[in-house]
Amino acid sequence: MRFDISKIFQQICCISPEIKRLLWKNFYQYLATKDWGVDFLFMNYGFACLDSNEKKLLLKDLDQKYSFNIQLYHHVVSTVNLRGKDILEVGCGFGGGSFYMMKHFKPRSMIGVDFSEKIIDFCKRHHSIEGLLFSHGDAESLPFEENTFDAIINIESSRCYGSMERFLSEIYRVLRLDGYFLFADFRHKEEIPSLREKLNKSGLELLKEEVITPNVLKAMELDHKRKVRLIQRKVPNLLHKSLESFAGTKDSRIYESFKFGVNIYFNYILQKNNLNCNR
Repeated sequence: MRFDISKIFQQICCISPEIKRLLWKNFYQYLATKDWGVDFLFMNYGFACLDSNEKKLLLKDLDQKYSFNIQLYHHVVSTVNLRGKDILEVGCGFGGGSFYMMKHFKPRSMIGVDFSEKIIDFCKRHHSIEGLLFSHGDAESLPFEENTFDAIINIESSRCYGSMERFLSEIYRVLRLDGYFLFADFRHKEEIPSLREKLNKSGLELLKEEVITPNVLKAMELDHKRKVRLIQRKVPNLLHKSLESFAGTKDSRIYESFKFGVNIYFNYILQKNNLNCNR
């Protein structure tokens, strides 16, 4: 018997923002306790190009294993020049994205923050490259001074937060003037207008809005076999269905929600500039 607890998890999350925060934190603490980070360095649903003529991202060694996850980072981050800049990733998870960005985009410094202490412990043990640091922190109360970063990245993490307004306020506070907020995630289709309103009220200027659901769906299909093999190897049979939904395997509940337009996956680029810095 395969039991899907993910549906119950989502229903409980709807009770209150604080319960949602607590449940997600405990879930990621559990993943870190199992030391699954070595197989879940990236936990996003991925991105695949739909145009066969589009130039492909060339990856080597371990990066190839996570090619679709990395392509999501590359698609979001490559719109801005990060070389020589101070960068923050909020919701870094097991640190694969922060490590990739430090290695390939050459910022001056890169800090990955996550609200799971055990995940941050994992990152510190497994990622070593000059200029990259990891720190425990809350997205709604970031442990940094004002005007600290030139760019902030947030990929497939914000849906776990208790207050999007508090998070955006913190983004605005710690960004430097002319700094960028590079943001990708998904929401139920009925939540999109509310999200846009919050972004418009954040004080940041919206430079780009893009729906990338078809690209995410394609990545889910192409990466399906790898994820299924990983789950079958790592997870008890009773939890297969739940982890398939979390991982976004083909025909999982989350896959179906994207396929039929229930959830929308988006990419936003925003900037803190002179036009809105007097809020």
